[in-house]
Amino acid sequence: MRVALVLAAGRSLRLAAAVPKAYLPLAGEPVLRRSVRTFLDHPAIGAVRVVVHPDDAHLYAPALAGLPAGRLLAPIHGGGTRQDSARRGLESLRELWPQAVLIHDAARPFVGADLIDRVLAALAREEAVMPGLRVTDTPKRAAGTRVQATLDRADLWLAQTPQGFAFDRVLAAHRAAAGIELSDDAAVAERAGMAVAIVPGDPDNVKITTADDLARAERSTAAGLADVRVGQGFDVHRLAAGSGVTLCGVAVPCPHR
Repeated sequence: MRVALVLAAGRSLRLAAAVPKAYLPLAGEPVLRRSVRTFLDHPAIGAVRVVVHPDDAHLYAPALAGLPAGRLLAPIHGGGTRQDSARRGLESLRELWPQAVLIHDAARPFVGADLIDRVLAALAREEAVMPGLRVTDTPKRAAGTRVQATLDRADLWLAQTPQGFAFDRVLAAHRAAAGIELSDDAAVAERAGMAVAIVPGDPDNVKITTADDLARAERSTAAGLADVRVGQGFDVHRLAAGSGVTLCGVAVPCPHR
């Protein structure tokens, strides 16, 4: 069994919105719903569990209303950090003890089925898999606004989610890393000595962090919906003697009707 764990317990402090970003609308649909729906629609994912903040129960239910309930497990509460939330989510899956788990940030609402396929395919032979994008710009290390060094980009990647893991190994890794701040689950796996494989990520699989990110996501979604079509046609009717005709609500005086 393969399970998706979707993390949505953050407070979205950098977005400064009225509600956490997971519940903000994106083209009329909550960000969280878009992420969860993709995993529910994927035939290789047996179940989906969302990790939420304790204060967001009133937001969670309407955000996911109407989605297939069979494989959508009851949500659980996260912790004070992303890493705490991931560990609590993994602990909650012990009753299922899946073969593999995919851990995904709800703030990446454009995750596609093809990316999930790539992670799962690699996970069939690896114990940990991370989708990533190669760094194409020249990276710099800086102190404040002063450049300190130029880094070699040849071996640098930008990590994305979902990241896939053998369930038993990543659960043990998260338990061992409790209380240590690491940036993602691949880092937790690395610390535990797990070999992390990289598969090609998706440039469209962007993460919404700031208000500008959300605005760009709105524009991108709207561009995909802009399907304007124009056609021409005509209609023919036999006329008879009369006092005029009406075309599109406009009366046209003439000796016909």
